[in-house]
Amino acid sequence: MNKLNTYFKEAYEELVHKVSWPSWDELQESAVIVLVASLLIAVLVLIMDQTSSQVLKIVYKTITG
Repeated sequence: MNKLNTYFKEAYEELVHKVSWPSWDELQESAVIVLVASLLIAVLVLIMDQTSSQVLKIVYKTITG
């Protein structure tokens, strides 16, 4: 039980005193970057999906006559 208490005390000390947390402005900037990157990736996946769908329709039409 003593080891468990020591673990929690050390974990708390590290989180409160040793970890450098981002400022609110840094956090907002990072969130915007993640949002923009996610939207770009989603658009790219949509374009690839639509393109492959059209190509496969052409291929299937050619094969089936």
